[in-house]
Amino acid sequence: MKIALIGSTGFVGSALLSELLARGHQVTALSRNPAKIAAQPGLAVAEADVLNADAVAAAVRGVDAVVSAYNPGWTNPDLHDEFLRGTASITAGTKQAGVKRLIVVGGAGSLFIAPGVQLVDTPEFPAQWKPGALAAREALNRIRAEKDLDWSFVSPAAHLVPGERRGSYRLGGEELVVDAAGESNLSVADLAVAIVDELEAPKHIQRRFTAAY
Repeated sequence: MKIALIGSTGFVGSALLSELLARGHQVTALSRNPAKIAAQPGLAVAEADVLNADAVAAAVRGVDAVVSAYNPGWTNPDLHDEFLRGTASITAGTKQAGVKRLIVVGGAGSLFIAPGVQLVDTPEFPAQWKPGALAAREALNRIRAEKDLDWSFVSPAAHLVPGERRGSYRLGGEELVVDAAGESNLSVADLAVAIVDELEAPKHIQRRFTAAY
């Protein structure tokens, strides 16, 4: 497929780029600074500011799907607002370009750990991750109202770490997926596997899903 990828140099985005190219997909990476992205077979780079919906639309027109691993940076003082602005712009640009399929990568914070209790609202949730988690939760709430796109929202495991690509994972919906020890872990390489699997064989149209070991 032809895939537009946003955030291809980030933690999740770089793993997605590797997985997409390894499976033979044609990838267009959107970037404000195209020179920062190394040339690879199957990869094209489009200069675009993701906060500009018109620029996004111009860059993604003609692709089969848009995958957003957009993250303005965990240390960005405007992380909350920029994440919401960027996600809204990407959604609008995708619609404007006439692309139906959109996958947005968010956070684990909005997953439920008990009835009515989301991970981000627990006392143990790390303060440094809270602005991003709250932004991702709001982005999820907003995209749920989107009826024109075939969107999916991805919440990773609670602990998303570097590591090997096992090629295996367990899927979930609204609740945190944990192992026998009560831990929620996944390598970023296997998150990429789960996302590209969803692209190739959609199971979560207009739904959120999660993955963990």
